[in-house]
Amino acid sequence: MGETITLLSKREIEKMRRAGRLAAKLLDHLAPMVQPGVSTLDINDEAEKWTQAHGATSAPLGYHGFPKSICTSVNHVICHGIPNPKQILQEGDIINIDVTPILDGYHGDTSRTFFVGNPSPLAKRLVEVTEKCLIEAIETVKPGSRIGDIGAAIQECAEPQGFSVVRDFVGHGVSNIFHTAPQVPHYGKRGKGKKLRTGMVFTIEPMINEGTWEAVILEDGWTAITKDGKLSAQFEHTIAVTDSGVEILTLPD
Repeated sequence: MGETITLLSKREIEKMRRAGRLAAKLLDHLAPMVQPGVSTLDINDEAEKWTQAHGATSAPLGYHGFPKSICTSVNHVICHGIPNPKQILQEGDIINIDVTPILDGYHGDTSRTFFVGNPSPLAKRLVEVTEKCLIEAIETVKPGSRIGDIGAAIQECAEPQGFSVVRDFVGHGVSNIFHTAPQVPHYGKRGKGKKLRTGMVFTIEPMINEGTWEAVILEDGWTAITKDGKLSAQFEHTIAVTDSGVEILTLPD
């Protein structure tokens, strides 16, 4: 990731809005498939089919050699889980589905963590807190605020609940390039870091763990799991800094 932050024009942000809406609709489309007995490859294949049918391509497919169209991260997988025909969803699992369709050259990047059937009260609380972390982080965004404000809001939301914030992966600038500046850590100090300006577009994607924040990368070079084998949840939106504050670009209509 270069350090140069590109400010997007209104025309470019409109393209990002269209790609983001498509990404949100893709997650809505996949949601009913999240059932016990369904494989993560089934979800991947439906995502690829739907993406192509809507005139878009899947950014993850082939990205630095990533073998599938989406990421499916189940239970103790923090992120970048690879869809697999042998990975069958079980009652009580949680799964993060991360999608990035490219529409007209621009990336819509979003993820949600879904319940498979009825998870434990602890799993539900982790997922609910993680979504709240994302909302509270987005609420800090406006021209003149700082990148550190985003991470601080996430820590202030997660840590009093006894959960931890993953350090190894960050949000990122996104446009017609998948990953670009700025990097957006999910931990930080208020008033520190780069100043936000109108036209900046980036993801906020907190990964919150039940236990330690530490991650281990598996031998496939992609799958990141919690070091202690405990649960992890994630939510992600792509947002734009506007004159008046912030716009979430990855919402359905």
